[in-house]
Amino acid sequence: MNQNRPAQRRGIYLLPNLFTTAALFSGFYAIIAAMNGRFESAAVAIFIAMVLDGLDGRVARLTNTQSEFGAEYDSLSDMVSFGLAPALTIYAWSLNSLGKLGWLAAFVYTAGAALRLARFNTQMAVVDKRFFQGLPSPAAAAIVAGVVWMGNDLGLSGEALRWPAFAVTLIAGVLMVSNVRYYSFKDLDIKGHVPFMSMLVMVLIFVLISLDPPQVLFGTFVIYALSGPAVTGWMLLRRYRQKRFAERRD
Repeated sequence: MNQNRPAQRRGIYLLPNLFTTAALFSGFYAIIAAMNGRFESAAVAIFIAMVLDGLDGRVARLTNTQSEFGAEYDSLSDMVSFGLAPALTIYAWSLNSLGKLGWLAAFVYTAGAALRLARFNTQMAVVDKRFFQGLPSPAAAAIVAGVVWMGNDLGLSGEALRWPAFAVTLIAGVLMVSNVRYYSFKDLDIKGHVPFMSMLVMVLIFVLISLDPPQVLFGTFVIYALSGPAVTGWMLLRRYRQKRFAERRD
């Protein structure tokens, strides 16, 4: 047997890439729905893409079907679903009333998503898997789409919320390319045994979301977005106090 023969290339695995394709379709559908003025449908489609995006990686790891192709395909799907779709949806719903400022804010968000994904792809092998550097693009998309969904649910027009929408879009775009660390939840063991209380908490979460999906989901992801700066600030403060304490001891 020739030991110098190059390793056989791995094929394209169907199951995880089906989830990725479904996420890509949801993002594409969100863009089409926004172009046709069906903004609530567009926002819901972005949330569906977020769920499917979370499943494809889990399925690949559970079935041991990770591949370089899948990683690249997932990144391209994310750019459509969490970069272009939210920006175009909120622009068509609200930001277009601001003229040039509106499309510039949408572009800042889109560029932030592209840069965030590019940085993530180049740092996968060196970063701490427990944390994300910068706000994850699905969470940023959930916040932007959540503004649209919640505004429609409350009967508010996009023009009436143009300045809050402008601020949310810009902040979400900037947070994606920031150095703020966010907990990734990747160390959660979904295959092992869990306490009974954990199952009860999950049931309560589903019940809470079902009471008012737009407001609960939007509020949840806003809290997650704020958790990064809060935790980062607390860590910097603790490090500063430890440094001061060490200097006093010396």
